[in-house]
Amino acid sequence: MVQSFEHVPVLRDEVVALFEPVPAGVLVDATVGGGRHSEALLAAHDGLRIIGLDRDALALAAAAERLAPFGDRVTLVRAAFSAFSEFTSEPLSGVLFDLGVSSPQLDQADRGFSYRADGPIDMRMDLSMGQTAAQLVNELPESALTQLFRENGEGRLSGRIARAIVKARPLTSTLQLADVVASAVPAAVRRRGHPAKRVFQALRIAVNDELGQLAAALPVAVGRLAVGGRCAVISYHSGEDRLTKQIFAHATTGGCTCPPAMPCVCGAVVQHQLVFRGTRRPGDEEVGSNRRAGSARLRAIARTLAP
Repeated sequence: MVQSFEHVPVLRDEVVALFEPVPAGVLVDATVGGGRHSEALLAAHDGLRIIGLDRDALALAAAAERLAPFGDRVTLVRAAFSAFSEFTSEPLSGVLFDLGVSSPQLDQADRGFSYRADGPIDMRMDLSMGQTAAQLVNELPESALTQLFRENGEGRLSGRIARAIVKARPLTSTLQLADVVASAVPAAVRRRGHPAKRVFQALRIAVNDELGQLAAALPVAVGRLAVGGRCAVISYHSGEDRLTKQIFAHATTGGCTCPPAMPCVCGAVVQHQLVFRGTRRPGDEEVGSNRRAGSARLRAIARTLAP
């Protein structure tokens, strides 16, 4: 089963080092995938126990096999990461979010995530529930599709792509959808990379409510940290990174509403600080061996004061 969900963990060494100073206790791997990050963390830090969440049953099966040597230090749960607080009530040593889609999900054509392999237009992380991307593609009004693509960076091309999709309905396969998108954009755009990349990304994010999940889960994760605990987010999309930055900024100012140049008089109490400013990114060597790591951005925050 592990071989069918072989995923290279992005920024693995940086993640292990990041959680090295945290106190002993529970670390929530909110997107455990095949368990590679959790495996490295458990091997490096004897005082950690892992609660690993994932919506993908195949990912959890792979994680269970990979993490079996760690015995009762691991608990795996099939759930969206926004539900992690339902499975532990204690202060947390750490929380890790590795967002986006994993390589095995992209590589399995029948999951519908890839614009390079033919399959059903599905894109659900959890195949047992929820609407598929095909439903969005074939049922959303043109205006809603335009907005969806615009929010994902398509800009002025959003309307052209949405009109082409509506005109070509019904669409049933990923390559059919990718061809429709490609035919809707100018040749110059096609030469800069596959024009369906951001369209597929937008549909996947919408189908799985990824930004909504992050908006719900990340403030709770930050608030649940023990003193010295850390929360780290690896994002692959500007919307995810922007949302993470905003939530971390709120935490590191205590929600202060006073003008930046003036003393705080609103009573805000700062309980967190950034582990480092800005983001960390994979090096050239890592990107060279794993091209999908190229868009990764890592941010991290630590609790410094008890609530």
